[in-house]
Amino acid sequence: MKNRFLFMAVCVFTAVIASCKKTADIVVIVPPPTDVKTQTLSGGAGGSNAPNSVFIDMSNARQDSVPRASWDLAFYGGADFRVTLNFTSGAGVKITNKNDLMQVGAADTIGLTLSTSQLDPQPGDLAYFDDLSGDIGKTVIPAISATDAENKVIILNRGAVGGIAPRPWIKLRILRNSSGGYTLHYAGIKETTIRTVNIPKDAEYNFKFVSLNNGGSLVNVEPEKTAWDFEWTYSIYKANFGGGDVPYPFSDIVAINTLGGVQVAQVMTSTVSFADYKEANITGTSFSNNRWVIGSNWRATTGTVGVRTDRFYVLKDPTGNVYKLRFISFHASDGGVRGYPVVEYKLVKPG
Repeated sequence: MKNRFLFMAVCVFTAVIASCKKTADIVVIVPPPTDVKTQTLSGGAGGSNAPNSVFIDMSNARQDSVPRASWDLAFYGGADFRVTLNFTSGAGVKITNKNDLMQVGAADTIGLTLSTSQLDPQPGDLAYFDDLSGDIGKTVIPAISATDAENKVIILNRGAVGGIAPRPWIKLRILRNSSGGYTLHYAGIKETTIRTVNIPKDAEYNFKFVSLNNGGSLVNVEPEKTAWDFEWTYSIYKANFGGGDVPYPFSDIVAINTLGGVQVAQVMTSTVSFADYKEANITGTSFSNNRWVIGSNWRATTGTVGVRTDRFYVLKDPTGNVYKLRFISFHASDGGVRGYPVVEYKLVKPG
């Protein structure tokens, strides 16, 4: 009887233990999912003179990092025939009244700077650069004409700002070609050997880019126009120190993909916090297609240095996706590393 009782007790105890183990296996604590993306942008070592431009595609959490000195001219892929300068190197030009490259040389550069001074920028220096708003219809190089005689020789200072070493000046001439694209003829300002590069138009891109290094070649810079939203970089932009706008080089500046259809709004946290900004807030948000709507507004480099935490940005891409974006750090003063800013963003509404 004792043995029988003992046997029954063991069975009951075993059943209870088994039951407890089964329950423990079922109860699993899973952390809540999050769709907030955090990225450290690869601007590169160099502090305020970070060597790279970084293109960010929020829909794919992707970044493309490109050396700023890797290109010289950008050839527009849209309906107009426009060529822009490298604003990240500080490139500047002068349009001559000549059609023959062989008639332009070092003597034509006497007295020219085709650049601006960070210590003493002048309003007149604006004439060397593309329209700083990014308006494709206001490039310093006139629209490339179908009439060859209207396309004059251009003198190019390739730019030497933000840690880029000075390079020899270039003389160049750009024509339309029979394939519907561009033909670039160029040489060093003192050279007599003319090089030629043909550049096709491609509607999938805002621009096709050319480097004048090593005989001239097409190079990859911007991704396809639907595959990036904003660019973090070093750039010539404008400032006003009391005497009107002057061109001025900025570190850690952000341009949006205006030509690709991106729009952005700046939102102050006094209106709504980053965490509380939801889809319902979109209708009351005023979006802008100003290329520099983010610009340098997101950070401070004097006074209390660091990311400005009193604001964030709402970005709408061409497919209708709406994201909220904020900057987390960019400087030792805010826990970051100069050249490697940290951003955070979240999809608010899918397109």
